[in-house]
Amino acid sequence: MSQTADTVSSTLPSQALGAAMSSRERNSLWWDALRRFKKNKIGVISFFVIMLYIFVGLMAAVGILYPDAQVPNQAEAYTSFSWAHPFGTDIFGRDILGRAVHGIVTAISIGLLASTLSLVIGLVLGAVAGYFGGKIDGLVVWLYTTVDSIPYILLIPSLTFVLGRGLINVFIAVGLTSWVTTARLVRGEFFKHKNRDYVMAAHAIGAGDRRKIFGHILPNVAHIAFVQFGLGFVAAIKIEVILSYLGLGVDPSQPSWGLMIDDAKNELARPFWGNLTAATLFMFGLILSFNLFNDALREALDPKMKNK
Repeated sequence: MSQTADTVSSTLPSQALGAAMSSRERNSLWWDALRRFKKNKIGVISFFVIMLYIFVGLMAAVGILYPDAQVPNQAEAYTSFSWAHPFGTDIFGRDILGRAVHGIVTAISIGLLASTLSLVIGLVLGAVAGYFGGKIDGLVVWLYTTVDSIPYILLIPSLTFVLGRGLINVFIAVGLTSWVTTARLVRGEFFKHKNRDYVMAAHAIGAGDRRKIFGHILPNVAHIAFVQFGLGFVAAIKIEVILSYLGLGVDPSQPSWGLMIDDAKNELARPFWGNLTAATLFMFGLILSFNLFNDALREALDPKMKNK
């Protein structure tokens, strides 16, 4: 009996040491990923472009940049390009560049809120399904298979039509329908990790299910969360633009690139390209930067790319 106790007591510290070493190794992997990311010039430039968009959006949100962008001025309706109005003015005399700048606030708000909601849902459901398996896994798989079987182009407009127009309703509709891929990927990773040595060591020192899920396994699959967040951010912006163009997105009183493109339908015959040009350029710059940043981040976090 004494020998057995000695064996267990000598085994537990070694397992705890293994868990600590796994933690240090995990930290070194994150630092290694950061070093590899900084070597990717396109990724670094894309990151600073995203930061520029965020800074400009914050300046517009607090009223420093173009505080009167939504105020009509019929005396200046449809003015051509000039230094005062680089993209001209619209039918109501509003500065188009100012509307495009304020559209950054709407785009980033939708991207952050919707991708965060979908990421949380996907992480929780995928983690629970992959860790516990059995009936819980079957229920989660049935749920995301059902959601995924409904055409995306019909599901989101239907939800926004039921909920009504508005920024909050768009983010709820997008967030509740775009978590399937994250859940599927996280579920697969949890199946691979839950029986590995560091999880067994955590179990041996008395860690509960919650600690093993959120304290040990989830940090080791966090790279999937980062990549999926970026993909979801871009998808949410594009969906908001499409919904606003169709009249199912944000309220007309809010600036949106989709509303600007919708206004351009009646302006191209004049011809007047201000709304279409500004909205397209701003959306192109943000989405391209996020896609390039996401590609660089995925390469930095992928262990297979470590020696390439």
